[in-house]
Amino acid sequence: MATNASPKLKKSDLIPVPQPPDYHPEITVSPAHDGLHFWQFMIAGSIAGMVEHMAMFPVDTIKTQMQAIVSCPVKSASVKQAVLSILKSEGPIGFYRGIGAMGLGAGPAHAVYFSVYEFCKKSFSRGNPNNHVAHAVSGVFATTASDAVFTPMDMVKQRLQLSSSPYTGVWDCVKRVLREEGFRAFYASYRTTVLMNAPFTAVHFATYEAAKRALMEVSPESVSDERLVVHATAGALAGTLAAAVTTPLDVVKTQLQCQGVCGCDRYVNGSIRDVSRTIVKRDGYVGLMRGWMPRVLFHAPAAAICWSTYEAAKSFFQDVNNSSNDNVT
Repeated sequence: MATNASPKLKKSDLIPVPQPPDYHPEITVSPAHDGLHFWQFMIAGSIAGMVEHMAMFPVDTIKTQMQAIVSCPVKSASVKQAVLSILKSEGPIGFYRGIGAMGLGAGPAHAVYFSVYEFCKKSFSRGNPNNHVAHAVSGVFATTASDAVFTPMDMVKQRLQLSSSPYTGVWDCVKRVLREEGFRAFYASYRTTVLMNAPFTAVHFATYEAAKRALMEVSPESVSDERLVVHATAGALAGTLAAAVTTPLDVVKTQLQCQGVCGCDRYVNGSIRDVSRTIVKRDGYVGLMRGWMPRVLFHAPAAAICWSTYEAAKSFFQDVNNSSNDNVT
């Protein structure tokens, strides 16, 4: 009769494999989804925000001046007249007043913006790429966090963008606002900004994710690498729709941030209702749509630039991570 001659191994017979002193098998550092760590999302978002806002800054200056203007009727506040006014009073350099404040605020704010978005999208979507509600809610969380970082510099930026601005630069504006109006002035528009950017971002992210998937289905050859045209087109569509929907709140935000400067009205309590009523009383409901054209002209290409840059930066980090993993193995 054949017998099984294989010896049975006992636990004591196993030879332990020595491990380095700092080896902790219970501790693992796993990257976030898409194969990236969240610090990489922050860097990618920061780069995207800087490129987006710097590239489109002249259009943003035109929008700010159109929304803040109070000395002429609404019908005369056209894009052409705003451009000619800036050129006449300050020359081409006038389009870039306040760009330093934008540079200081956009990088950190977008780092927070995209890292919070990616974290929330991973948590809420539960692996479902078609979860539009998760994308929208993630966008709301992202903008609430990033606006807390960006609002003070956005206020400084808009005051510097005004025609005949009384401030000589970023730090002059910061010091004078602190001395004359107090720290709260930097956040006078925060509530309005969040209430504007929450629906803006919800529409923006949901539209972007949906448009990106739709475009990739129409063009299957782009599925593997998600070509630049896909991100740019989806971003432009998302930016256009979100900007058009939220223009009235953007006008209110500009009025709050520029109040008391260059002839802009000063508001007693700074509520959205108070500002809106003042604008409607003075200019009619059309006053709430001041600057809608440059706002759309800003956000359509800006979103295309931002998303393309962001996805390109993510792709770069993915390649770096893959190369590192290959070298380790």
